[in-house]
Parts: sequence; C-alpha cells; structure tokens
Amino acid sequence: MHRLITRIGLSLLGLTIAASATAATTVTGQISATLTLTNSCQVNGASGSTGLNFGALDFGSDNSLFTSANAQVLGGGGGALSILCSSGTTPVVKVRAGSHDGQSPGGSRALANGSGSFVPYDFYTDAGHSTLLAIDGVINLAASTGVAQTVNLYGKAVGKAGLPAGTYTDTVAVELTF
Repeated sequence: MHRLITRIGLSLLGLTIAASATAATTVTGQISATLTLTNSCQVNGASGSTGLNFGALDFGSDNSLFTSANAQVLGGGGGALSILCSSGTTPVVKVRAGSHDGQSPGGSRALANGSGSFVPYDFYTDAGHSTLLAIDGVINLAASTGVAQTVNLYGKAVGKAGLPAGTYTDTVAVELTF
C-alpha cells in the first residue's frame, strides 16, 4: 500500500509540475501616442515659410497714352488672394516695399520698363480706390476659424506723358504674420 500511495503521490507531483510549466503568464503595459501641431497658414492653397506667391496684379495691355488702369490682385485659379490659417490664429498681411517705390510722381509705387521709365501706381483695399494701402500697410484679418479668408486688394496705375511702349513690372514684398 505504501508503494501505491508513493506512486499516486509521485504522479500527482508530476502532473502539478507539468501543469505549472505550461501555464501562461500575462504582462500588461501601454503605448504612448503623441502628435504636436503647430500653427500654420496657406496662401492661395500653398504652404511654406518663404517664397510664397501672394498673387499677381495685372493691369493688362493699354496704349502708352492711357490715363489710368485698374486691376485686382488675383491668387491661384483667378480668384482673389486667399489666406487659410489654423483655427484661433489672427492673420495679418503686410504689403511691404516694391522694387521701384517713389520713382515716379503720381503714386507711391512704380512699375519700371528697365530703361528708366516708370508708371506710378498704388494699392487700395476697396474696388472704388478710396482706401489707400501705403507702403508697409497692414490688412488685419478676422480670427481664423479654419476656413479660408478672402483678401481683396486692388491697384490703380496712372498714365503720364512721354511713356514709351514696353512692358512695365514691379515686385512687391508681402509678409503674413499669424
């Protein structure tokens, strides 16, 4: 009988050791996930920090004896200048100096033909050309809600006697702060 009990005891011990050797162990923990978003803006659908295209002011074609020409700054796709910024930011557009400012009486800015002739012009914030936007003038936009805002900016060029035919251009710096 003693042998039988020993055998049963050893069998039970073997089963217990086998069961504990195959028992699963569980370990718990977590995964950390992070995303940091910074404020940003798009100008006419493009983003970046330098070299953005704020649009074009195209007075078209006219004869050299014109008296005045009007145009609107157009962004991509032929629409007005478009600014889209992160929600909660308050964008400010500053229209800085041009390449030929003060070169011709009749406007604070000037288009040049590269041969010493200049056509005076100015920027305005209204289509009626009653609100002049001076050099370094600021356009304050509403606080952004994440929807693109339209910036209407107009130009008026003034003709003068003695202008030779040709293409007249200017490049104006623009800053966007948000």
